[in-house]
Amino acid sequence: MTISVSTDTIYARASGAGKAGVAVFRLSGSKSHAIANQLVGKRIKIREPKLVVLRGPSGGGVIDRGLVILFKAPASFTGEDVAEFHLHGARAVETALYEALSALGARPAEPGEFTYRALKNAKLDLAQAEALADLIDSETTIQRMQALGQLEGRLSAVAEGWRKLILEISAPLEADIDFPDEGDVPAAVAARAAPALAALKRELSAFILNSQRARIIREGVMVAIIGPPNAGKSSLVNALSGSDVAIVNEAPGTTRDIIETRLDLGGVVATLADTAGLRKAVSDDIEREGVARARMRAGVADIRMLVVDGAQCVSRETLLSGGDENVLPETLALLQPGDFLIWNKADIAGDAMREGNSGFHEHTVSAKIGAGMAELVTALTRSVAGPTAGGEGPALTRARHVKAVEDAIVALTRAEARIETAPELAAEDARLAARALGGITGAVGVEDVLGEIFSSFCVGK
Repeated sequence: MTISVSTDTIYARASGAGKAGVAVFRLSGSKSHAIANQLVGKRIKIREPKLVVLRGPSGGGVIDRGLVILFKAPASFTGEDVAEFHLHGARAVETALYEALSALGARPAEPGEFTYRALKNAKLDLAQAEALADLIDSETTIQRMQALGQLEGRLSAVAEGWRKLILEISAPLEADIDFPDEGDVPAAVAARAAPALAALKRELSAFILNSQRARIIREGVMVAIIGPPNAGKSSLVNALSGSDVAIVNEAPGTTRDIIETRLDLGGVVATLADTAGLRKAVSDDIEREGVARARMRAGVADIRMLVVDGAQCVSRETLLSGGDENVLPETLALLQPGDFLIWNKADIAGDAMREGNSGFHEHTVSAKIGAGMAELVTALTRSVAGPTAGGEGPALTRARHVKAVEDAIVALTRAEARIETAPELAAEDARLAARALGGITGAVGVEDVLGEIFSSFCVGK
C-alpha cells in the first residue's frame, strides 16, 4: 500500500460505519474551513461548536441539521485545518454530504490517511500511530490500557532515550577519529564506552524479554481443540464460550471445517478453534481435508487442548503410552509441554481419569453438565494471561519494534569488538544502532515500512 503525500483536502466518516443516531465526518486540508463555511452559508468561529443547517452547493437542498466544529492548524488531529460534521448517521445523509464535499473540491480519504498526515505533521510518531490502531481494535480492558500507554508516548520516550544514550556513548569514538595521534585516546575511549555499551545491551535484551506478555496482549493467542471424534470437543468449545457456536451430534465426523470463537481470558483475547476429529478411518475427501486442517492448526497454535472421552479410555497409562485405540499416537504427539489434556464426560466416567504428572495440564470435566469447567477456565486463564498487571507500561508490542531492538543489539556487539582496534568502525556501528532504534518512532527514514503499517488502517482513521 502506498499513501501519496498531497495537499488535497480529504474527507471520510470518522465514526463507525452503518446506521447510527449520530455520525462524525471529518474534513482535513487547506480548503476544509472554506468548504464548511460554504455548506453552512456563513463563517463559523474556530473551536466553537455550532448547530447549523447544511445545504448543498449552488442552491442545493438541505443535507442535514447538526453540529459543525472547525480546528485551526496546527492544533488539530492531522496538524492541518480540520472541519468536523456531527450529523445523523443515515446512509442518505452520508451520500448527500459526500456529493457536496466532492463538488466543492475535496476527495475521499485513503485508508489511514488522516493518521498518516498526523504523522507527517509531527502530531504523532510512528509508534503512537500504531498505538492508535491498536486502541481502535482493542477488545479487552488490558488491550485498551496498553494501547493508551503507547499512544501517550511511553514506548516512544524509552526508544528515544536509548537512541540519545547511544549518541552520547559514541561521542568519544568520534573524538578518537578526530585525534588519532593521541596514544592514550583509544584506551580511554574503550574504558568509558565499553561498559556503557554492555549495560545498554543488557537493558535492551531484558526489554525484549519483558515485552513478550505485551505482544501476547496485543495479538492474542490461538488455542486448538483437538482429539478423536465424539470426545466432546464441540461441547467443550460451547461450554467455554457460553454459547452454541459448534454443532454437537453423536455421529462421528460432524465437525469438518475449523470453527472459531473468541474469549477474554484475563485480558488476553484467546481464539478457540474447534477442529475435526482425528482418526484413521475417514469417511470421505471432505473429512480428510478437515483432519489435515486440524493437524495444521494444532501445529501453529499457541496452546493445544487434547480432549479424550473418559468413558472410552481404558486407562491413563495406556493413553499416555500411545496404546489407546481411540487416540492415535500421532495425535498425542501433537501435544507440547504445558498443553492441556482434558478427560471429558466425567458425568458418566467418574473421576477415574483424574489428572497426574504428565507434563500437561490435566483436567477432568463434563462439558455436558459443566462439572470441572470453572477450574479449567481458571487454569487456562492462568496459562494464557499470567499476571494481569503491566498493561500500561512501555513495551515492544509489534514484531517491527522487536526487530529494531535486535538490530541495535547486533550493531552494539560489533561496536564493542571494534572500540580499540577500529574506532571509526565502532562509531559507525553505534550510528547504525541509533538508527535502528530511531526506526521505532520514525525518527529516521522508515518509508519502506509505512505502507505495511498503514495497510491495517480503515478509512476514517
